[in-house]
Amino acid sequence: MTGLVIGGLLAILIVYVLLTSVRVVDQQSAWIIERLGRFERVAYGGLQILMPFVDSVRAMVDLREVAATIAEQDCITKDNVMVHVDGILYYKVVDAERATYGISNLRFAIEQLAQTTLRSEIGKIELDHTFEERAHINANVVTEIDKASEAWGVKVLRYEIKTIRPPADILEAMEKQMRAEREKRAAVLQSEGERTAAINRSEGLRESVINRAEGEKQQLIKESEGRAAAIRAVATATAEGIRAVAEAISGPGGFEAVQYRVASDYIAQFGNLAKDTNTLILPANMADMAGMIATAMSVIRHPNGGGDTQRAKAVGEEKPSDAGMTPAAQAAAPMAPPASDKR
Repeated sequence: MTGLVIGGLLAILIVYVLLTSVRVVDQQSAWIIERLGRFERVAYGGLQILMPFVDSVRAMVDLREVAATIAEQDCITKDNVMVHVDGILYYKVVDAERATYGISNLRFAIEQLAQTTLRSEIGKIELDHTFEERAHINANVVTEIDKASEAWGVKVLRYEIKTIRPPADILEAMEKQMRAEREKRAAVLQSEGERTAAINRSEGLRESVINRAEGEKQQLIKESEGRAAAIRAVATATAEGIRAVAEAISGPGGFEAVQYRVASDYIAQFGNLAKDTNTLILPANMADMAGMIATAMSVIRHPNGGGDTQRAKAVGEEKPSDAGMTPAAQAAAPMAPPASDKR
């Protein structure tokens, strides 16, 4: 009976020894092993053998990255404005021994250090710059906390500000300021738009005037060229007509035809005087139609240069004398102009 009891106790002891000496450590975990109350080693993930009744596990340290929420706190800016700020701190343990023996409460110490550092950084800048300097504040907080926590075996990775909340009256003033700034920008943009539109309209008007003037110039040039061409064409046609008339006059019977045409037009136009106006200037020899015809014929000169005198001489050579002519025929005969006095 006694042997069974002893055997049972030995079996229980063996099981206890096996359970306490053979341990499995999780991945990304570190166990602090102490031997008789003194640090022995750090056991990382895997199978670990401990000496029974001598070695013990002092602490289990998590080596993964930890996200610690930094509670909201009151911070005073450089221009003495109180703001409420909170954030998140990311860190991880890189030395399990120092994290265990270097600080009693690592998480609490990290959070308090982050709050004090954040208050210090907020106090260095003005309120208007706190919103635009978030990245700078985060970087400074990480740098300062990392320096202080190096002795604790902790590596601070990053810090992110979640909220910056000024007081209600400051928010209202900031909103008014932003509204005024937006209205100012809107007014500036509108004035710049109106200025640009006015410039575009004036430039368009100038280009329109220039184009219109250029078009009118080209039109005048073309019209003057057309009128010049027309004048040249009329002059050429007139010259050709005069040349043809001169050639016809110089031919046989041409001079007589001219005399006939002049006399006929003279009589016809004289007959139209009474139709065109009420005031008439009649020649003294109105009844002497033959004299009127002779006067009209006196404007014609013979193309040979002798005029009516040579023509009269030619007629006189053909006819012996004018003695047998009637007075009317003698009056109708062309009168020779007085000969010039040659000395």
